[in-house]
Amino acid sequence: MAKEQIKKLLENSKKELGGNYDGFVKSIQDDLQTFKKKTLDKI
Repeated sequence: MAKEQIKKLLENSKKELGGNYDGFVKSIQDDLQTFKKKTLDKI
């Protein structure tokens, strides 16, 4: 592979991983909010 192809693949991977990370963080935050609401409702 040429250096340019490798650089392009790395950039695409970084973008995809960044998007996956952001989605994961949002999912965890949403789960925590839901858990807090359910816990407060039980009290």
